[in-house]
Amino acid sequence: MAKIERQFAGRTLRIETGKMARQADGSCTVQFGETMVLCTATAQDKATHLPFFPLTVEYRERTYAAGKFPGGFIKREGRPSDKEILSARLIDRPLRPLFPDAFANETQIFAYVISADQENDADVMALTGASIALNVSRIPFLGPVAAVRIGRIQGQWVLNPTFQQLEYSDLDIVVSGSETAITMVEGGALEVPEEEIAEGLQVAHDGIRELIAIQKELFAAMEIPATMAWTPKAPPAAYTERATALATEPIRKALQIADKGERKSAMDANKASVEAALLAEFDDAAGQDLYGVLKEVEKREMREMILSTGKRSDGRALDEVRPISIEVGLLPRAHGSALFTRGQTQALGVATLGTQGDEQSYDTVDFAKQQTKSFMLHYNFPPFSTGEVKPMRGTSRREIGHGALAERALEALLPPYEEFPYTIRVVSDVLESNGSSSMASVCAGSLSLMQAGVPMRAACAGVAMGLIKEGDRVAVLTDILGMEDALGDMDFKVAGTREGVTSIQMDIKVEGISMEIMQEALRRANTGRLHILDEMDKVLSEPAKEMSKYAPRIITIKVNPAKIGEIIGPKGKTIRGIQDATGATINIDDDGTITIASVSGEGGEAARRMIQGMTEEAEVGRVYEGVVKSTTTFGAFVEILPGTEGLVHISELQEGRVDKTEDVVKKGDVVKVKLLSVDEKGRLRLSRKAAIIEERAQQGGGSEQA
Repeated sequence: MAKIERQFAGRTLRIETGKMARQADGSCTVQFGETMVLCTATAQDKATHLPFFPLTVEYRERTYAAGKFPGGFIKREGRPSDKEILSARLIDRPLRPLFPDAFANETQIFAYVISADQENDADVMALTGASIALNVSRIPFLGPVAAVRIGRIQGQWVLNPTFQQLEYSDLDIVVSGSETAITMVEGGALEVPEEEIAEGLQVAHDGIRELIAIQKELFAAMEIPATMAWTPKAPPAAYTERATALATEPIRKALQIADKGERKSAMDANKASVEAALLAEFDDAAGQDLYGVLKEVEKREMREMILSTGKRSDGRALDEVRPISIEVGLLPRAHGSALFTRGQTQALGVATLGTQGDEQSYDTVDFAKQQTKSFMLHYNFPPFSTGEVKPMRGTSRREIGHGALAERALEALLPPYEEFPYTIRVVSDVLESNGSSSMASVCAGSLSLMQAGVPMRAACAGVAMGLIKEGDRVAVLTDILGMEDALGDMDFKVAGTREGVTSIQMDIKVEGISMEIMQEALRRANTGRLHILDEMDKVLSEPAKEMSKYAPRIITIKVNPAKIGEIIGPKGKTIRGIQDATGATINIDDDGTITIASVSGEGGEAARRMIQGMTEEAEVGRVYEGVVKSTTTFGAFVEILPGTEGLVHISELQEGRVDKTEDVVKKGDVVKVKLLSVDEKGRLRLSRKAAIIEERAQQGGGSEQA
């Protein structure tokens, strides 16, 4: 067992190993404030048969961590929430490049949130904990690494801000890295310029170095086990050399083909030819990983082509964006739609406007009360988008991650809910993909929202940057292809407006990159984004003035909370009657805020009038048109508002003497009356005579015809 306690970002950080989960290869608990996470790392003793490194990361929040029960009918945790999936991806992405290239033993990282103080997010601590668990284990790992969250409040940088502090921050970015370099960036901002983002990343890296120093201090006090015995998974040298010799020239030629489908066909034909030749030459060729060998050749040749010639497979220059085409309003019944095509990547963005009842509710250990979302972006990546056939097994982690990235980019630009009280859902269906589909989703989503008439602050676009780095030779790529992402060293996505960044995500496939390279990538991303925004402006430069006729019209009114019961009625009878009569959908908040939604503007107005009539307070001195509900020897009772009656004394029925009430008014008559006063018991005193005199004065004279 080993334990260390230090101050970090103004709070106490406690790390302890060897106390929990001792049968895992490595484990630790990390506590920050009163939030605590248990992290474990475990690896199989033999290599997998799979053609990739099988690393899985699980991040799970235990509701007992916050003293809560799981929501829903089944009172136990089930499938991971979107928040848990996104946190698992935050851990996975910076760790994956730091395992040895040929290591193929199945490895699993678990992070359990076991205490949640509802002030500090456990996700960044879980990544630091995963690094510790790996470093104190027998698993080969090129760490340590650490992660921090940065915010900025009134110009001051804040490390690991609390949830409350983030409410006042103009950015929320998670950064992970090693002692020498940043390895991952993920987060959003409120149109923050690139140079200020770079400044924040430097602040974050200083915090990361501090956390790594704490880890090293912990390791120095421990006895770390020897690295496990493992065998690099690779074909025999003779097989690899022969396959490389046979494949190099055909792959070099195939890389010159601009079209993705044609290039793939050429690669497949080359693979078949090489495989046939190897089967004839090597007795054990059938069991070797030819795919891996050919991928290495393709990676080497593609990188060399870019570094030596400055040209890419589709003939573009390093800083050139692919041709863009845009169409908006192509779906006649959707509230807003846009088809955005950039090269061989195409996204169909569709915006739908709904009411408060369409908000998404969700539970989390981070907050005591159930949370709601009034804006959602859902990203779908069907197999046909890459010309493949695959089974559909629900939403993938990648789809959730890409959707969250695009959602952050657009959410920062939406109007306040009080000004535009709609629940908004954007769906991005990726119809073609050859790199940067998440950034195409940002562009399509922005256009669909503007076409739907959502008053966004500005249009938003995104671009994915890449990197090829061999020693001192470096090439930064704008608008990367799928191949350049898979075989390159960086996938750096930046989305935003002309004023600044709203969403950012960076993954590094090497041990890290320098701040200078990152600043250059941010600079080129800005240039690329402005070019894309220019193309978008040619088609749609501002939100539509009118919403689709199929979108709901929303009216918001405020009533006395004491009147809510009258509006709802016994067992909801009254409100259902209003909805049935008008076709409107009505939501009522406890504070008296009523939201009326109706596709028909007339229906919404009718519902508003009915509700206001039911809740209107009688106003002394005002003339009302009411119905005589009953007559007596001393006057008539008139209903001036729904459920609100007052007495017109016989002396106030008309000018002059009245002997009998029925001589002037009868039950069911519609009459104009003026409210003279309301006594301490709430009784209304009305006058028909005063209403007649006031009307005559407004008309400039005349007399009553009794």
